[in-house]
Amino acid sequence: MQLILPIRRRIGAAAARVIRFARDTRAVIIIEMAFVIPLLVLVGFGGLEVANLTMSTTRISQIGLSAADNAARIAFGSNLSQPRVREIDINEVFTGVEEQARGLDFRRNGRVILSSLERNPDGGQWIHWQRCYGELDVDSSYGVQGTGATGTGFAGMGPAGREVTASSGTAVMFVEIVYEYQPLAFGAWLGPRTIRSTAAFNIREGRDLAGQNGAGTFNPAPQAAVSSCT
Repeated sequence: MQLILPIRRRIGAAAARVIRFARDTRAVIIIEMAFVIPLLVLVGFGGLEVANLTMSTTRISQIGLSAADNAARIAFGSNLSQPRVREIDINEVFTGVEEQARGLDFRRNGRVILSSLERNPDGGQWIHWQRCYGELDVDSSYGVQGTGATGTGFAGMGPAGREVTASSGTAVMFVEIVYEYQPLAFGAWLGPRTIRSTAAFNIREGRDLAGQNGAGTFNPAPQAAVSSCT
């Protein structure tokens, strides 16, 4: 009997401690946070990635619009001749693209394709000249330089059924911009993302559309580098 009582007391004390421990909620929040914090971090970084993708898409669209607008404003010349488009003027448009795209590493991961859409002698649409900037290896989705030089089979540039066309005696500066999105942290989750956008502006005033030797552009001395698409 004397041995049984101490054993019962020990069992009772142990049971009481277990009950108190089971009812103790002082550390519950710490345990819950240990489970939740990794998920919150994951969701937070995912939100940053989506925001960065959205911002990059908007920037690329705005860069394309600015490039087309700037190209449409080129008007080098004097009162004795019609305004001309020089290769150095085109290169300055691309310099503006690089300035706007700071932080995107656009030169290595993107490309701008600038086309002069005009009317050919037969009344059809014609890509008279085309210039490119950026190392991304992509071609125009709507035609290369010289497309539509004769005949009327070329409908214009843009999505089928909604092509942009040029009127007689004028030209449309059509820009295609392509960029390989550079993810912050979730590249494997997002997968390859290519951002594409187009923009078109009619030239602001009449130009010498024939150009030097019929090329559509001029390159007087000292000659500037030609930003060809090949």
